Amino acid sequence: MREKKRGRFKQKGEFGYFSSEKKRRALVTAALFVLPLLVLAIGWVYYKTRNNIFTVLCIVGCLPGCRSIVNLIMILKCRPMDRALYEEIKSHQGGLEMAYEMYMTFYEKNAYIDAVAVCGNAVVAFSSDPATDDKFIAENAQKVIRKNGYKVDVHVMKDLRHFLERLDSMNAHMDSLREGIRFTPDEKYPELTREQLIRHTFLALCL
Repeated sequence: MREKKRGRFKQKGEFGYFSSEKKRRALVTAALFVLPLLVLAIGWVYYKTRNNIFTVLCIVGCLPGCRSIVNLIMILKCRPMDRALYEEIKSHQGGLEMAYEMYMTFYEKNAYIDAVAVCGNAVVAFSSDPATDDKFIAENAQKVIRKNGYKVDVHVMKDLRHFLERLDSMNAHMDSLREGIRFTPDEKYPELTREQLIRHTFLALCL
Protein backbone atom coordinates (compact mmCIF):
# COMPACT_ATOMS: atom_id res chain seq x y z
CA MET A 1 0.00 0.00 0.00
CA ARG A 2 1.41 3.40 -0.91
CA GLU A 3 2.09 5.86 1.85
CA LYS A 4 0.43 9.25 1.71
CA LYS A 5 2.42 12.29 0.76
CA ARG A 6 3.91 14.40 3.51
CA GLY A 7 1.45 16.91 4.93
CA ARG A 8 -1.56 14.61 4.65
CA PHE A 9 -3.01 12.59 7.50
CA LYS A 10 -1.69 9.06 7.89
CA GLN A 11 -3.93 6.14 7.06
CA LYS A 12 -4.66 3.28 9.44
CA GLY A 13 -1.82 0.78 9.29
CA GLU A 14 0.87 3.38 8.52
CA PHE A 15 3.61 4.31 10.97
CA GLY A 16 2.69 7.58 12.69
CA TYR A 17 -1.04 6.90 12.41
CA PHE A 18 -1.87 7.53 16.07
CA SER A 19 -0.17 10.93 16.23
CA SER A 20 -1.76 11.95 12.94
CA GLU A 21 -5.20 10.64 13.90
CA LYS A 22 -5.14 12.47 17.24
CA LYS A 23 -4.65 15.77 15.38
CA ARG A 24 -7.30 14.92 12.79
CA ARG A 25 -9.92 13.93 15.35
CA ALA A 26 -9.16 16.99 17.48
CA LEU A 27 -9.72 19.25 14.47
CA VAL A 28 -12.93 17.44 13.51
CA THR A 29 -14.24 17.63 17.08
CA ALA A 30 -13.49 21.35 17.32
CA ALA A 31 -15.19 22.01 13.98
CA LEU A 32 -18.30 20.09 15.04
CA PHE A 33 -18.71 22.34 18.07
CA VAL A 34 -18.04 25.65 16.31
CA LEU A 35 -21.29 25.76 14.30
CA PRO A 36 -23.67 24.94 17.23
CA LEU A 37 -21.94 27.51 19.43
CA LEU A 38 -22.20 30.08 16.65
CA VAL A 39 -25.93 29.37 16.40
CA LEU A 40 -26.24 29.81 20.19
CA ALA A 41 -24.40 33.14 20.03
CA ILE A 42 -26.58 34.42 17.20
CA GLY A 43 -29.76 33.51 19.07
CA TRP A 44 -28.52 35.05 22.29
CA VAL A 45 -27.58 38.31 20.55
CA TYR A 46 -30.84 38.48 18.61
CA TYR A 47 -33.26 37.53 21.41
CA LYS A 48 -31.21 38.96 24.30
CA THR A 49 -31.77 35.68 26.16
CA ARG A 50 -30.70 32.09 25.84
CA ASN A 51 -34.30 30.86 26.13
CA ASN A 52 -35.03 30.63 22.41
CA ILE A 53 -35.22 28.09 19.56
CA PHE A 54 -31.57 28.69 18.69
CA THR A 55 -30.53 27.19 22.04
CA VAL A 56 -32.47 24.03 21.22
CA LEU A 57 -30.79 23.86 17.82
CA CYS A 58 -27.42 24.32 19.52
CA ILE A 59 -28.05 21.43 21.92
CA VAL A 60 -29.13 19.11 19.11
CA GLY A 61 -26.25 20.29 16.95
CA CYS A 62 -23.73 19.36 19.67
CA LEU A 63 -24.60 15.65 19.48
CA PRO A 64 -22.20 14.89 16.58
CA GLY A 65 -19.46 16.75 18.46
CA CYS A 66 -20.11 14.71 21.61
CA ARG A 67 -19.79 11.51 19.60
CA SER A 68 -16.59 12.80 18.05
CA ILE A 69 -15.18 13.60 21.49
CA VAL A 70 -15.66 9.95 22.52
CA ASN A 71 -13.68 8.86 19.45
CA LEU A 72 -11.00 11.42 20.30
CA ILE A 73 -10.68 10.14 23.87
CA MET A 74 -10.28 6.57 22.61
CA ILE A 75 -7.47 7.48 20.21
CA LEU A 76 -5.74 9.64 22.84
CA LYS A 77 -5.27 6.48 24.92
CA CYS A 78 -3.19 4.88 22.14
CA ARG A 79 0.56 5.34 22.40
CA PRO A 80 2.54 6.02 19.20
CA MET A 81 4.92 3.31 18.02
CA ASP A 82 8.59 3.81 18.85
CA ARG A 83 10.45 4.87 15.70
CA ALA A 84 13.49 2.71 16.48
CA LEU A 85 11.23 -0.35 16.78
CA TYR A 86 9.49 0.56 13.53
CA GLU A 87 12.78 0.92 11.68
CA GLU A 88 13.99 -2.43 13.02
CA ILE A 89 10.85 -4.26 11.93
CA LYS A 90 10.74 -2.37 8.62
CA SER A 91 14.24 -3.63 7.80
CA HIS A 92 12.88 -7.20 7.86
CA GLN A 93 9.69 -6.46 5.90
CA GLY A 94 11.04 -7.40 2.49
CA GLY A 95 8.20 -8.15 0.08
CA LEU A 96 5.60 -8.86 2.75
CA GLU A 97 2.28 -7.02 3.02
CA MET A 98 2.44 -5.29 6.40
CA ALA A 99 0.70 -2.81 8.67
CA TYR A 100 2.00 -0.91 11.69
CA GLU A 101 0.79 0.82 14.85
CA MET A 102 -2.66 -0.61 15.59
CA TYR A 103 -4.99 -0.92 18.56
CA MET A 104 -7.20 -3.98 18.15
CA THR A 105 -10.55 -3.98 19.94
CA PHE A 106 -12.95 -6.75 20.92
CA TYR A 107 -15.81 -6.65 23.42
CA GLU A 108 -13.86 -8.70 25.96
CA LYS A 109 -10.28 -7.49 25.46
CA ASN A 110 -8.13 -4.99 23.58
CA ALA A 111 -4.53 -5.15 22.44
CA TYR A 112 -1.82 -2.88 21.10
CA ILE A 113 -0.32 -4.38 17.93
CA ASP A 114 2.97 -2.92 16.73
CA ALA A 115 3.06 -4.74 13.39
CA VAL A 116 1.36 -7.46 11.37
CA ALA A 117 2.61 -9.32 8.30
CA VAL A 118 0.54 -11.21 5.73
CA CYS A 119 1.78 -13.81 3.26
CA GLY A 120 -0.49 -16.47 1.76
CA ASN A 121 -2.56 -17.84 4.64
CA ALA A 122 -0.05 -16.77 7.28
CA VAL A 123 -0.86 -13.73 9.39
CA VAL A 124 1.75 -12.96 12.03
CA ALA A 125 1.52 -10.03 14.44
CA PHE A 126 3.80 -8.58 17.10
CA SER A 127 2.77 -6.82 20.31
CA SER A 128 5.27 -5.08 22.59
CA ASP A 129 2.62 -4.78 25.31
CA PRO A 130 3.25 -7.48 27.97
CA ALA A 131 -0.42 -7.30 29.00
CA THR A 132 -1.58 -8.51 25.57
CA ASP A 133 -3.47 -11.81 25.67
CA ASP A 134 -1.84 -13.16 22.53
CA LYS A 135 -3.91 -16.36 22.31
CA PHE A 136 -7.22 -14.54 22.72
CA ILE A 137 -6.35 -11.86 20.16
CA ALA A 138 -5.05 -14.41 17.65
CA GLU A 139 -8.09 -16.69 17.98
CA ASN A 140 -10.62 -13.88 17.64
CA ALA A 141 -8.83 -12.12 14.78
CA GLN A 142 -8.53 -15.43 12.96
CA LYS A 143 -12.23 -16.12 13.49
CA VAL A 144 -13.26 -12.78 11.97
CA ILE A 145 -10.87 -13.01 9.01
CA ARG A 146 -12.01 -16.55 8.23
CA LYS A 147 -15.64 -15.42 8.32
CA ASN A 148 -14.67 -12.98 5.57
CA GLY A 149 -13.58 -15.91 3.38
CA TYR A 150 -9.83 -16.13 4.01
CA LYS A 151 -8.60 -19.42 5.54
CA VAL A 152 -5.72 -17.86 7.43
CA ASP A 153 -3.80 -18.88 10.52
CA VAL A 154 -3.21 -15.93 12.84
CA HIS A 155 -0.38 -15.82 15.36
CA VAL A 156 0.42 -13.02 17.80
CA MET A 157 3.97 -12.88 19.18
CA LYS A 158 5.39 -10.93 22.10
CA ASP A 159 9.03 -11.80 21.49
CA LEU A 160 10.57 -9.37 18.99
CA ARG A 161 13.46 -11.63 18.03
CA HIS A 162 11.12 -14.50 17.17
CA PHE A 163 8.89 -12.14 15.21
CA LEU A 164 11.81 -10.83 13.13
CA GLU A 165 12.97 -14.38 12.48
CA ARG A 166 9.45 -15.24 11.35
CA LEU A 167 9.45 -12.29 8.92
CA ASP A 168 12.75 -13.45 7.46
CA SER A 169 11.37 -16.99 7.11
CA MET A 170 8.18 -15.75 5.43
CA ASN A 171 10.25 -13.77 2.94
CA ALA A 172 12.45 -16.78 2.23
CA HIS A 173 9.48 -19.11 1.67
CA MET A 174 7.07 -16.62 0.08
CA ASP A 175 6.35 -18.76 -2.99
CA SER A 176 5.54 -21.89 -0.97
CA LEU A 177 3.27 -19.92 1.40
CA ARG A 178 1.28 -18.66 -1.61
CA GLU A 179 1.31 -21.94 -3.52
CA GLY A 180 -2.11 -23.38 -4.45
CA ILE A 181 -4.12 -20.38 -3.22
CA ARG A 182 -6.89 -19.32 -5.55
CA PHE A 183 -8.11 -15.76 -5.54
CA THR A 184 -10.98 -13.91 -7.17
CA PRO A 185 -10.68 -10.09 -6.94
CA ASP A 186 -13.20 -8.44 -4.65
CA GLU A 187 -15.93 -6.51 -6.48
CA LYS A 188 -15.76 -3.68 -3.95
CA TYR A 189 -11.95 -3.41 -4.02
CA PRO A 190 -10.89 -4.83 -7.42
CA GLU A 191 -7.50 -3.12 -7.24
CA LEU A 192 -6.45 -4.94 -4.05
CA THR A 193 -4.59 -8.24 -3.94
CA ARG A 194 -5.69 -11.08 -1.66
CA GLU A 195 -3.05 -10.21 0.94
CA GLN A 196 -4.03 -6.54 0.86
CA LEU A 197 -7.64 -7.56 1.47
CA ILE A 198 -6.59 -9.68 4.45
CA ARG A 199 -4.63 -6.67 5.76
CA HIS A 200 -7.73 -4.52 5.18
CA THR A 201 -9.86 -6.98 7.19
CA PHE A 202 -7.30 -7.04 10.02
CA LEU A 203 -7.28 -3.24 10.15
CA ALA A 204 -11.08 -3.18 10.31
CA LEU A 205 -10.73 -4.72 13.79
CA CYS A 206 -8.58 -1.80 14.94
CA LEU A 207 -9.29 1.79 15.98
